[in-house]
Amino acid sequence: MSTFRTVKGFRDFFPEECALRNYIADTWRVVARRYGFVEYEAPVVESTDLFRKKSGNEITAQLFCFRDKADREITLRPEVTPSLARMATARQRDFKKPIKWFQIGPCFRYEEPQEGRGREFIQFNADILGDSGPATAAELISLAIDTMREFGVSADDFIIRLSNREIWNGFLAEKNIAPDHATTFLGIIDKIERAKPDETEKKLGEIGLTTAEVRAFMASTDENHPAFAELKANLTARGLWQHVRIDATIVRGLAYYTGVVFEVFDLKHGLRALAGGGTYDKLCALISDGNVDMPAAGFAMGDVVLGILLKRTPGAQMKLTSALLAASSIDAFVVIADEAQRPHALAAIQQLRAAGIRIDYPFGSQKVGKQFQAAEDRKARFALVFGAEYPEVIVKNLVARSQTSVPAVNLVEEVLKMLAEPAIGPLIA
Repeated sequence: MSTFRTVKGFRDFFPEECALRNYIADTWRVVARRYGFVEYEAPVVESTDLFRKKSGNEITAQLFCFRDKADREITLRPEVTPSLARMATARQRDFKKPIKWFQIGPCFRYEEPQEGRGREFIQFNADILGDSGPATAAELISLAIDTMREFGVSADDFIIRLSNREIWNGFLAEKNIAPDHATTFLGIIDKIERAKPDETEKKLGEIGLTTAEVRAFMASTDENHPAFAELKANLTARGLWQHVRIDATIVRGLAYYTGVVFEVFDLKHGLRALAGGGTYDKLCALISDGNVDMPAAGFAMGDVVLGILLKRTPGAQMKLTSALLAASSIDAFVVIADEAQRPHALAAIQQLRAAGIRIDYPFGSQKVGKQFQAAEDRKARFALVFGAEYPEVIVKNLVARSQTSVPAVNLVEEVLKMLAEPAIGPLIA
């Protein structure tokens, strides 16, 4: 046993974990493309100043930042949005608006690992630049909803918690609270459900407010608030408003979001937010030093919490199990019952693989029984037996427990036909 272990907060991806990661990423990719988003990628390492510019100096406590051999301060990206803003503003004239881009890749945060959070995670980012109106928010929320449904997570298992930063700006203006208190106030709102009531009361009092005032405003903020009218109409027309719940405590990135904000939460397991995002109209101007003022909105979804949810939710679990089975199985296992036929078997294996058929076989001489056990272990649908009958090949259906004889010259064609038929039998039950 090796004395080396993974670095704290990082993961090994053994085949099953790798299959889960790939299943999640493949599903993200399918739904994003269905919505007309185009994939991009950014560097895993960026200048630390890029993240300071977005989030301030205090962000470095959460970063894997270090100096390279040229003494430049660089960081393993904790998120991709600043890189997106850098890329989009650098070449924004080359792309028609709105820009609809998505990205899938690793991010890194130097935080204490806990359930649903590691120091390395895979993240799905979907963003729309050049427009940030209600239709843009509706498109992103719809994408988030359809992504959850594509995984087999039902309406009973998750909810979109929706708010709008503008409603709180209006509240502060109505109460004659100075604008420079806005960030402090939103920080209080962000923690109001978790903080001790007396601490909340004290902090609100310091800026001239009371908990009663804030609670009353929150209670009066529902789906009929004018700030949600267009968004509600759009999602209602799509048949998706049922997935949305207005929650004024959702404020997210205090110095980042400017309008609509939302998070995706599970309803049954008490997990961390599955995804979150909103409108961030000022970021492109900030990153480009005011040279490109382009509205934007987007959201991100991580693989760690999502993976936990998929394993715990029955409908999603069924799709996940099927995907993991497909990832670990093969179409056929070649059984070499007569070693004299190995050259013919090898030739057939190459032809079958060239046709896109997933094939495995024994590298050396083995008893036939052991070879069939290997076929079962690999969850093969068929065993192709090269024995004394050659040039006839015995094709055994390991699912239906039946067999037929096929001329070797027709083997590829016949196996393709068999694979096109639905698999019915013990392995599928």
